[in-house]
Amino acid sequence: MISTLVRPNGVHCPNITKLPNGLTIITEQIPVSAVNLNIWFNVGSAIESDNINGMAHFLEHMIFKGSTKLASGEFERLLEAKGAVTNAATSQEYTHFYFTSAPQDFADILPLQLDLVLNPLLPSIEFDREKMVVLEEIRRSHDNPRRKVSEKMMKNVFPNLPYHRPILGTREIIENLTYQQMQSFHHSWYQPSGMTVVAVGNLPVEKLTQSIIDSLSIEKINLQPERVKYQPESPFKEIITEEYTDTSLQQSRLILTWRVPGLNNFSETLPLDVLAVILGQGKVSRLFRDLRENRHLVTRISANNMTHQIQGAFSVSAQLSQKNIPLVKDIILNHLAEIQTNGVTQAELNRVCQIVANQFIFQSEKPGDRTNLYGYYYSQVKSITPALEYAEKIRNLTTEDIQKAAQKFINLNAYGEIIALDDEKLGIRN
Repeated sequence: MISTLVRPNGVHCPNITKLPNGLTIITEQIPVSAVNLNIWFNVGSAIESDNINGMAHFLEHMIFKGSTKLASGEFERLLEAKGAVTNAATSQEYTHFYFTSAPQDFADILPLQLDLVLNPLLPSIEFDREKMVVLEEIRRSHDNPRRKVSEKMMKNVFPNLPYHRPILGTREIIENLTYQQMQSFHHSWYQPSGMTVVAVGNLPVEKLTQSIIDSLSIEKINLQPERVKYQPESPFKEIITEEYTDTSLQQSRLILTWRVPGLNNFSETLPLDVLAVILGQGKVSRLFRDLRENRHLVTRISANNMTHQIQGAFSVSAQLSQKNIPLVKDIILNHLAEIQTNGVTQAELNRVCQIVANQFIFQSEKPGDRTNLYGYYYSQVKSITPALEYAEKIRNLTTEDIQKAAQKFINLNAYGEIIALDDEKLGIRN
């Protein structure tokens, strides 16, 4: 067992313990009247093969259907009786399970949570029932215009990378998944080598760490299967447009996207994060002030730098009247051209630095905030140093760094474009 104290930065001082079986434990004591436990597996839709797309999310549902120590639904009932809360989530590259309890209840709940994720019963009768729940979730997702636009954008940006797969899977695939496939998936991927357990709250780190070790029933060293190695998509070489009509929309949507570095090239993501804030996050951002407040051409406008492990996507999204799409697109590209030519101002950069610093502090107050921060970064890049140094690295960026990133990654003649039209013949408007 190897235990190290991560260099404190004035706000965070977590302890990292690595066990011989590959499992990592991160603990920290903070003076609040709660403890949050967050169990991360680096398992999501991106590691699935096409014929089992949606399995990671489906398995997340089934985990709560009982274990060697708990009947189906008993875990939630026990937590509710203690005033604790629990939940889980699945993404492209991770699945995590978490609960928050009073410090005095932590030791009682902890082994039950670990038993659920590591030794689930996965009862066949519940498999069939929960499959119907997942299928209904997929059906409802088709009625969600925002999710439909997002899925089309992901397919446009990542035609070859697994990020284009829907996290929920498709109706055809989920209907044909078998109980045996789920058992095999759990046995393969829910292994200590791909598992990070994070606990933060008002208990000493030694007690938090030892409680986790004592509650684990994993003895042998099991490795997750070898992952498929993907290469990043090549930059767009032309404008790739997908246009469609969605009668459920009240206004049209325009999304422009560029392929950019992912977490594997962490330092290159930072100036793009800043560029997104300056361009389209908040009421003083360039696009908001110009397109919404001054010209009244959009009802919503935003920019985002979405980061996955292998590759990310820089996007600008607008909600607007159909007739304004060509003009708004030109204005967005003109703003990007202006930044490429003349850069951003020091005042804009200072504003972003202050926002990032404040968010880092505000989002570190609760135990759950910290377990999310530590668990996400460690499960994705095997280190929490990028998380702890994020604000400092943003503050060290220069206006030239932002300009160079815009020049390097934002090609104004080659990008992805999603245009979702509302049906004007129906007279639908906000």
